[in-house]
Amino acid sequence: MFYWLMKRVLVGPLLHLVFRPWVRGAENMPAEGGAILAGNHLAVIDSFVLPLVLDRKIVFIGKSEYFTGSGIKGRLTAGFMRGVGTIPVDRGGGKASEAALNTGLQVLRDGDLFGIYPEGTRSPDGRLYRGKTGVARLALESGAPVIPVIMVGTDKAQPLGRRLPRPQRIGVVIGKPLDFSRYAGMEDDRFILRAVTDEIMYAIMSLSGQEYVDVYAATQKARIATGHPAAAADPAEHLPTAPGGRPAPDVQVPGPPEDDSHTSVG
Repeated sequence: MFYWLMKRVLVGPLLHLVFRPWVRGAENMPAEGGAILAGNHLAVIDSFVLPLVLDRKIVFIGKSEYFTGSGIKGRLTAGFMRGVGTIPVDRGGGKASEAALNTGLQVLRDGDLFGIYPEGTRSPDGRLYRGKTGVARLALESGAPVIPVIMVGTDKAQPLGRRLPRPQRIGVVIGKPLDFSRYAGMEDDRFILRAVTDEIMYAIMSLSGQEYVDVYAATQKARIATGHPAAAADPAEHLPTAPGGRPAPDVQVPGPPEDDSHTSVG
């Protein structure tokens, strides 16, 4: 109830006015049934913009710090996150992360949409980083399709370090569902999990046109914070590959559809 109140009455109309979101590929979103929305992660507002263009509720996971803040701001943030159904996850890994993934499995089994950012954290520089295998485990254990979802322009509206986003047109590109049923029962094979994750990252890269870096985003952030040189992008042979080992496609950064009359379906 709180989710729809926020989307349709309290916050959604204002966000529509500020960001004027456009969407491409809305026909790829299933009308019902559980599905994993795997997206690139450019800004905090990603999780606020994506629901604007969909007519189904999305449950996200969010870093546990959103739920543990102090003072009025901390309590308001925690209350908002709980109200919209965000699942806290300890990014340190271990049992806490496992619990969040188990909750995600229940969301999918209930027939709902579950949003996840395979990079694990926001990109520090707009490039696409190595995916963590939690998304693959979710896909194999649940049997749900994975739908690549691309955010366009959120990093320009809210660069790293900027708390309040600036008004700017933002887009969402929804890719075709990926089916991993051929790997059913193999969720404990770490090589299969890596292969599935890389296929998902390939799909995201193909849609977004982002440069790919074969290190984790958190590792890149740590390098930058300690003054070490940032990792360079890998040559094409090290990019995540699609089935059959196809090379990286020649892609361009997506823009709004020519028919601008369909800016939102939410």
